[in-house]
Amino acid sequence: MIDDAKVQKLLARVHREIDEGLSPAVQIAVAKDGELLVDETIGAPPESRFVVFSATKAFVAGAIWRLLDDGLLKLDEPVAAYIPAFGTNGKDKVTVEHVLTHTGGFPYAPLGPGRWETREKRLEAFGRWRLTSEPGESFTYHPTAGHWVLGELIAEVTGEDHCDAIQRLVTDPLGLPRVLGIGPDDRDGIVESVATGEMPTPDEVEAALGFQLDLAALLPPEVGTQALLTLNEPSVQRIGVPGGGGVMRAADLAMLYQAMLSNSGGLWSPEILRAGTHDVRCALPDMMGEPSNRSLGLIIAGDDGHSARRGMGKNVSAFAFGHRGAGGQLAFADPATGLSVGYATAGLDQNLLRQYRRDTAIASLAADILAT
Repeated sequence: MIDDAKVQKLLARVHREIDEGLSPAVQIAVAKDGELLVDETIGAPPESRFVVFSATKAFVAGAIWRLLDDGLLKLDEPVAAYIPAFGTNGKDKVTVEHVLTHTGGFPYAPLGPGRWETREKRLEAFGRWRLTSEPGESFTYHPTAGHWVLGELIAEVTGEDHCDAIQRLVTDPLGLPRVLGIGPDDRDGIVESVATGEMPTPDEVEAALGFQLDLAALLPPEVGTQALLTLNEPSVQRIGVPGGGGVMRAADLAMLYQAMLSNSGGLWSPEILRAGTHDVRCALPDMMGEPSNRSLGLIIAGDDGHSARRGMGKNVSAFAFGHRGAGGQLAFADPATGLSVGYATAGLDQNLLRQYRRDTAIASLAADILAT
């Protein structure tokens, strides 16, 4: 089934991150037919867990899909119909689908330490938020704000804390551990993320891209180094930041995507699974002018040659789907091969050009381990 030489090439590429001092620890997992084919940890014990940042979003999507199936949420319903405090300053027009596709128009709405500790504080912050664009008119990636809204939607319609609801709706049925809302009695094996390398200069960017670009200026505060490192803190991990605070093994990512591929347990309806893992619901251009290729909560690889830019490497079909995370976390599945991939790293490489090359190499190798 698998080509051992290809697996060894993948593991050698993963090991380079340790050898070159770009990460203290990494994990790689590849699964097919509900079984792990590769499950390797380098630089830490095998059962170690990592903060996977925005790769967390797939678990939130899985919970939202279940609530849509159950009729507790509706895609075309305004968020304010469920959370009245959200419907201020023109946000009454923002729908559930807008939030899932990053077209709600509030990408950098502030919500961080001091405001995210309780539902009351979060709802108060929602009321202050203002739109920077009209809902549905443009795509701008919402690093955290949109998923705070999704978390509160989950809490509102289930009557549970969003972390507990995601466990009940997604991870427990799939036999996976709790990934959000990590309490003080469940902290064994969590690897701390660290910053490595330096941000490339505009001249280095020009040499690589052919034009000058200040990458540091493009990064919103929510995904800056200090904000990401905040997610190491036990108090923050206990809150369970829904847009990026998941703590898990790479294997947990790979097995979640196996479930999305097969739906063997019937967790989701075929219709909602297609909307989440196949249909492009938003093709509005991203910041680089390419189609954003957003499904309901995830990203579709597409047939335009930009699958690597979307975090899935160069060896996937147009129908691959996934969602990567800051610092080089990878998570995707390809219906054409049945493979799903999870990659977690504790090294947050500040050199985004190098990180992109690494992401592309690892994703491409992982997607191509089957014997031909």
